[in-house]
Amino acid sequence: MINLDIVVIVIIAINVIVSLMGFNDFSFFEKYKFNIGGIRRGEQIRMFSSAFLHVDMMHLFFNMFTLYFFAPVVLTFLGNIKFLVVYVGSLLIGNLFSVFFHKDEYHYSAVGASGAVSGIIYSGILFQPGMSLYLMFIPIPIPAYIFGIVYLLYSIYGMKTRTGNIGHDAHFGGAVGGYVITLIFAPYLFEQNLLMIILLAIPIIILFILQRLGKL
Repeated sequence: MINLDIVVIVIIAINVIVSLMGFNDFSFFEKYKFNIGGIRRGEQIRMFSSAFLHVDMMHLFFNMFTLYFFAPVVLTFLGNIKFLVVYVGSLLIGNLFSVFFHKDEYHYSAVGASGAVSGIIYSGILFQPGMSLYLMFIPIPIPAYIFGIVYLLYSIYGMKTRTGNIGHDAHFGGAVGGYVITLIFAPYLFEQNLLMIILLAIPIIILFILQRLGKL
C-alpha cells in the first residue's frame, strides 16, 4: 500500500467530488467543461474546472489510479508545494495546447485530469527513467523512459489522425508542462540524466516541427 501525502489525497478528493457533481447535474457539467466557444466568450474558469470533471467512473478511476502510482515518485523529489505546481501547471499547459490546436472549433469540448496526470507521469519519468512499468495486456516490464517516448509519439499520432474520443493535445501539453516545470525545479537532472532528458525531448521537438510545417 502506497502512503500518500495529504496534497494527493486532497487532489483525488476534489476530482471525485466535482466529477460526481457533474455526473448528477448536466447543467453543472456543461457550465464547467472545457469548451472552446465558452473560453473564447471569456469563461476562463473552464481552463481549470474542466480538469476535475470526468465523463464516467472508469475515466475518473483510470486517471486517479495513475496519479496514485506516480505521485509518490514526484513527491519524494519535489515535496508538496512543487508537486502541486507541477500538477496545476501541467493541467493549464495541457488545456492551452487544446486551445491552440482547436481554437477555431467552437464546439470542441473535453474534460478530465489527463493533462495534469500526464505532467506527473513525465515528471516521475525524469526522476526515475529506469523504473519498470507494467501495462495491461503487456506481460513484460517497460522502462519508464521508453513508455514516455512512445506515449508522446502516440499522442502526436492521435492529434494528427483524431484517433478516438481522446484529448491527445491536452495529454501532450500536460507532459510538456511536467517536463519543463520539473527541469526548472530540478536543474541538477541535466548533470545526472542528460541523455534521458534529450531522449524525452525528441517527441516534443517532432511535434513543434510538424506544427511549423503545417502537418498538424
